[in-house]
Amino acid sequence: MSDQAAHDPGPPPAWGTVGAAARELPPVAPVVEPLGADVCVIGLGASGLTAALHLADRGADVVAVDAHGIAAAAAGRNGGFLLAGLAHFHHDAVAAYGRDRAVALYRWTLDELERTLEWLPEPVARRVGSLRIAADAEERRDCRRMLAQLQADGLPAEDYDGPEGVGVLLPTDAAMDPRARCAVLAERAVAAGVRLHAPFRVAELRPGTVHGVEGEVRADRVIVAVDGGLDRVVPELAGRVDSVRLQMLATAPDHGVDLPRPVYRRWGYDYVQQLPTGEVLLGGFRDRGVDEVGAPPLPSAVVQDHLDTELRRLGVTAPVTHRWAARAGFTADKLPICAELRPGVFVIGGYSGHGNVIGTACGRLAADAALDGTPLRLPA
Repeated sequence: MSDQAAHDPGPPPAWGTVGAAARELPPVAPVVEPLGADVCVIGLGASGLTAALHLADRGADVVAVDAHGIAAAAAGRNGGFLLAGLAHFHHDAVAAYGRDRAVALYRWTLDELERTLEWLPEPVARRVGSLRIAADAEERRDCRRMLAQLQADGLPAEDYDGPEGVGVLLPTDAAMDPRARCAVLAERAVAAGVRLHAPFRVAELRPGTVHGVEGEVRADRVIVAVDGGLDRVVPELAGRVDSVRLQMLATAPDHGVDLPRPVYRRWGYDYVQQLPTGEVLLGGFRDRGVDEVGAPPLPSAVVQDHLDTELRRLGVTAPVTHRWAARAGFTADKLPICAELRPGVFVIGGYSGHGNVIGTACGRLAADAALDGTPLRLPA
């Protein structure tokens, strides 16, 4: 492992800054005086930006804030998978939540995936499907159970045996550049009248006011759209959601390997995709870390060494150019937090590593609940 893992150089250039998907982030302004709005959205990742845009499209005056900026945390530093379904594989979701609820939630994410691909242009997003590949015989048996349940429930899935290995193909899934997606969302939000502000570190949520280290926002309704670090913003969630460090690396273009679609492997702990320009982006091995729960968002030597070994297994010979980490919120039941936890405070997060689709769907639910006064909850 290179010395680069001792610090965090930020997301790789492949994520929204070079190549065909290059897209500049819109500017954000500091908070220099108290601000007022109908709704304040906390978080400028994909879920928060989606909520802010949906609110503005419905006529609300919206201020959206973030401790660091647009796509500054996991929203702009993840694996770039757009996957239907929940954090549980579908057959496990059926066992955990019941068949009717698991199928309803899966179809909800399929709808959100379609909605995302309708407005997200190529090459920011590419519908190429995704693979779950078995690492051993036990996982192969589990892949068969997963496939059987998906097909029994009329959900898109196919048996797969190819160069990557044996497993399940999810043909409607997609790959994307997460930072570029947030740039597109932010552009649309600004055009709709949303005011974006950062840095704004939340110190306290009081009725009608969001107090920050840098200022305050007065709003009768607040949407907290934060994943990693959610329990810091909403302390009553301590014990219900854990912030878990996820680590990745990126290589220079390697045209000696061919990974045409995102791949999950080893029960979903490890994930890889290759960009059309040849860069390989690999993440995972959080189960091999010393303690990834509550760890700072910086690469660790232990996990990065495992990632280096996995690169060699994949046959990648291009040099590693970037190593980075981010924090994501995980819940014990692997269902996201999606609730009005205080009067007028609507909280979404805890996506357990699957926020790219579930998060934006929750953002839309939270916006409607904030404006309509209806209960905020996941589809039944």
